[in-house]
Amino acid sequence: MDPIELFPREYGYVILVLVLYCFLNMWMAFQVGKARKKYKVFYPTLYALESENKDAKLFNCVQRGHQNSLEMMPMFFAVLLLGGLRHPLVSACLGLLYVVGRYFYFTGYATGDPKNRLKLGRLSFVAVMGLSVCTISCGIKFLR
Repeated sequence: MDPIELFPREYGYVILVLVLYCFLNMWMAFQVGKARKKYKVFYPTLYALESENKDAKLFNCVQRGHQNSLEMMPMFFAVLLLGGLRHPLVSACLGLLYVVGRYFYFTGYATGDPKNRLKLGRLSFVAVMGLSVCTISCGIKFLR
C-alpha cells in the first residue's frame, strides 16, 4: 500500500500551504539581506546598535519581523500538519490565512514602526488559534 493513501486526499492542500510558507520565509530572508546592504549591517551581526548605526531601528525592525516568523514556524508547522490530518480543508484555509497574516506582519514591521506589524498581521495569530483547535480535535479522535 502506498503510504500516501493513508492521508485524506485533501491533505495535498495542507502540504502546498506549507511549501508556500517556505517560499515566504525565503522571501523574508532575502529582504533581510537587502536591508543588511542598505543599512550597512554586516554578518555576523544579528541586530544593529543605535550607538553605531543611525539606521539601526529600521534594520532591526526588518530583522525582527523575520526572526519572529522563524520563532513561530515550528508551532505553525506542527498545528498545520497535525490538524490537517483530521481537517485538511479547514487547516489548509487557516494555514493560508496564517501565511497572508505573516506577510503583513513582516511588511508592517519592516516599515520601521513595530505597531504596524499587527494591523493585518494579527490574522496569523487568529489562524494559529484555529489550527490549534483542529489539532486538538485530531488528538481527541486518536484517543477514541
